[in-house]
Amino acid sequence: MEPSTVRGLVLPALLMSLIDRGLWRHPGDAALAKVIPWFKDPLHFVSNPQQMEYASRSMDMFADDPHTAFFRQARGSKGAAPLELPWLDIEQAVLIVTTRIPGDDGALALDYRSDPSDPRVVGSDFWADPHLCQWRVVAPTFSGFVTSLGL
Repeated sequence: MEPSTVRGLVLPALLMSLIDRGLWRHPGDAALAKVIPWFKDPLHFVSNPQQMEYASRSMDMFADDPHTAFFRQARGSKGAAPLELPWLDIEQAVLIVTTRIPGDDGALALDYRSDPSDPRVVGSDFWADPHLCQWRVVAPTFSGFVTSLGL
C-alpha cells in the first residue's frame, strides 16, 4: 500500500488500511456518543483521501476570511508563534469526519502538530461556548481513536 497524502500530509497507514478494507465507516451514533459525548451533531465519516481533500478545502475559507475567526482556524505559518489548541492550524490538519447535515460546520480532524505518523484527533466544539468555537482533543492518537470506536 502506497502512502496517500491530503494537503501535503501523509495519511496514517492505519487509516489507509481501514479505507482499503472497507472498514473506515461510521460505527453508529451510540458508539460515537461514548467517545465524544460533548459533540451534539450527527457525523459522517469521509470515505477516502479524495473526499478528505475536498472536505478540507472548507478550512481555507475560514482561515482566510478575518470575519470568520469564530471558527478558530488559521494558518500556522502566518503567525508569530505556533498555534495551539483551541485553534486549529489548517496547514497541519485534515478533516476525516464532518457533520451529516450540511451547514452545521462541525468536524473531526487529524491534527499533525502532535505526531506526523499517528496524529491526534481533534473536534470542533460549538457547545462549550456558543460565541466561539474551540478545537479540543477527541483522542491523543488516531490509533487510539480507532481502538475506542472498535474499528
